Amino acid sequence: HHSRKTIITMAPLEEPSVDTDDRQDAEIKEETEEVVTSSSTAMSILKLAASCAFLWSAVTTLTSPQNSDSHRRLTQQTPIGDSIPSYMTPLMSELKSRTKLMEETPPEEVKYWFEYTGILQKYYYRYSKSRGKADSFEGRDDSGVTSARFMDDALGNQYYHDFMMDPNVNDAEFSQHARLLENCLSMGSPARPNMGSGTVWNEWFGGKNAPSASSIDRCRVLFTINAVGAGRGTTMLWETNPPALYSQGPKAWQSEQETAASHLERNLQEIDAMCATGQIAARVQILVCEPIPGKWTEWMDSILVHCGGKPSPMDTKGGNPYDDGIKVEERPSPVQVVVTASAATADTCHDLKSGFMEKRMQDLILAPPFLGEGNAKTSNPAVKTTHPDLVSSDDHDVYIAMKWSSLVTIRAINAFVQASADIAAAAASPRNQNAPVDERKKDRVTVALSNGPSSPFLVPSFVRVSYVSEENSKVAKWRMHGDFFHPAAWEVCKDSYDMAWIPDSLSGAGGVNGVCYASGDASSASRKLKDGEDCGQWWVYMAEEQMPTTPEVYANEVTAPLVQGGSNYIWMLTERQRREIVKQKVCENENKQSGNTKKCGAAPQGVLPLGDLESFLINFTTNTALGKKHITGRRPGYSREKEREADREKVRERKQLKGQEDIEKALFDYTIYPSALFHKDATLKAARTRDNVLSGSKSEKKEDEAVGPQTVKSSYYDVTITKPREATLAWCQAISRNGLCVLYSDYFRTSNDHRCMEACGMNKDFTKIEK
Repeated sequence: HHSRKTIITMAPLEEPSVDTDDRQDAEIKEETEEVVTSSSTAMSILKLAASCAFLWSAVTTLTSPQNSDSHRRLTQQTPIGDSIPSYMTPLMSELKSRTKLMEETPPEEVKYWFEYTGILQKYYYRYSKSRGKADSFEGRDDSGVTSARFMDDALGNQYYHDFMMDPNVNDAEFSQHARLLENCLSMGSPARPNMGSGTVWNEWFGGKNAPSASSIDRCRVLFTINAVGAGRGTTMLWETNPPALYSQGPKAWQSEQETAASHLERNLQEIDAMCATGQIAARVQILVCEPIPGKWTEWMDSILVHCGGKPSPMDTKGGNPYDDGIKVEERPSPVQVVVTASAATADTCHDLKSGFMEKRMQDLILAPPFLGEGNAKTSNPAVKTTHPDLVSSDDHDVYIAMKWSSLVTIRAINAFVQASADIAAAAASPRNQNAPVDERKKDRVTVALSNGPSSPFLVPSFVRVSYVSEENSKVAKWRMHGDFFHPAAWEVCKDSYDMAWIPDSLSGAGGVNGVCYASGDASSASRKLKDGEDCGQWWVYMAEEQMPTTPEVYANEVTAPLVQGGSNYIWMLTERQRREIVKQKVCENENKQSGNTKKCGAAPQGVLPLGDLESFLINFTTNTALGKKHITGRRPGYSREKEREADREKVRERKQLKGQEDIEKALFDYTIYPSALFHKDATLKAARTRDNVLSGSKSEKKEDEAVGPQTVKSSYYDVTITKPREATLAWCQAISRNGLCVLYSDYFRTSNDHRCMEACGMNKDFTKIEK
């Protein structure tokens, strides 16, 4: 039973726990079969993630086609043009306030040349026994990154929270509010749950307000959480007591480093809030090395009330529904604990350098057909031969693999499925189907995608960022620059990526539905382009593998990330992407078994959209990563190690700066790559490449004389420092950093307001330099 008490023990791959009958049953499935099958209510319960209380959402007015095999187009794209949707009203007011502030503030009173964004925040970093309270320092976080430290509300940030939980959505804006679900259904599994009358899904999500059973579909998301290394101090977390169930009121202050329970709790609260939006149905797999006490599973279940966990007795109206003889073990739960190691492999599992759990996560989510006994009769990627008791063996739309210390939010999921739909729209573009050549050879940045086998296989990927911690004395001096907190990456640097312009990589309403080209039907809306303007967006194209510090860097060498340039500690796949990767794995396995050298297609390549970069920067919630040295030869920028050593030698030769050794260490020994600098470097890389191409031979002849851009520039970063600055550029930058280019994509992609095109990464040639 998939109950709170259930602990599934996962056998080693050499000794699969799936018997022959189960496998034969699974092989009967074909991708084109009828997806709704009759089954007992008990099995339906075991196979679904649930919510106890149905909350009204935009999902309840969706319509359903008769054929469940085809992906649904729930809404139609209508260009916004000159109209301003209601969700843009607060932003328009903010622009007026910014403009007023800049116009009325005397230049001598402006402390910084950049703009204040974000509220003043306090960071409590330790408890002072002498003063009887926690020590803190103040600052602002203008990065746009979702922070577990500074953001108490779930769902990503205040914009996402208000938008996703809005109970009053008018018909004209319904398409935008349903975008997450649309993209999810389009990129997810064609097999939908049975939602008819009398089913458990209908019981949980139907309610009085549902117009029909077919309108209560949700995005089925599987969260697979790697819990290895979770502890309280040096004690394994499961050997301590969990927080009290359903506790209310203020809690005693805890530092971010005190216990992993606080980080696990935050992630579970985020997942519960996702279910509360009415668009997501979540299942959570907790991967551990050994069985854990039931009280921890009870505690995790109690947090996920909106996903199917047991509600607090205080919140239950009309009596507890589980008081009528239903045992706890028989009640379905969104949480499943999976023991991934046997007694013989437990020590290896606990070893953070072994890569053991990273490999288990990949196997559980991909579930390739050959994984069972290595001789499966099917090569259909839709068929999973992993044990049917594992919830990962069910049909899901989105798969999320993460370590307990990585913060997941609906903002990250929404950004991921939108980016995936954007890439799919580019591949489906009619303009790219005639054997597209890699146009990067022409202008060094353009990468055309198609549905052909030679086209790159791009998967949106993530980079972790950490805030500084007072627990680490080495980084105390880096806690703030000026009065600002800076979340910084440590696994990538400026040399870890290139920039790519992907034509037609914009998708609108109705799932994968390109807005750069009109397909001729009423559901498409071609973007209005200026003469000579390209349609698409800029992407950060990972050129190196991410390089964490020890012990994770060694785990990566044993189990490489699934996506080149991706992270082993937070990654996502849609069902469509999973099947593509499984096809490659099946092909590689066949080559290995038979000795063939058949080409198996391009390996998945990690990319991040420039216009929504901060949504792909994931908070490492313990915030202890900065200030740790990388292993020699295993650090970001390894592809340019010789150039870096040459730079270091130049610094040594000068020997004219005070505190030379400290400066040298700060420059070269530690990787501190603030998110704002990441965004700036990526933007300028793209702008300079286009500038060089457009400037042509003019800049090549006078390369030594040329300083700065010659033909095009970044309107935000390539500026003379003036105080105060014009407000619109900063307004657009804040929109991009907060993920609103995607959350409000209808406006920024189809309206006549082009002021934020560059900030949203949709302007190929940036801004022309007026001469």
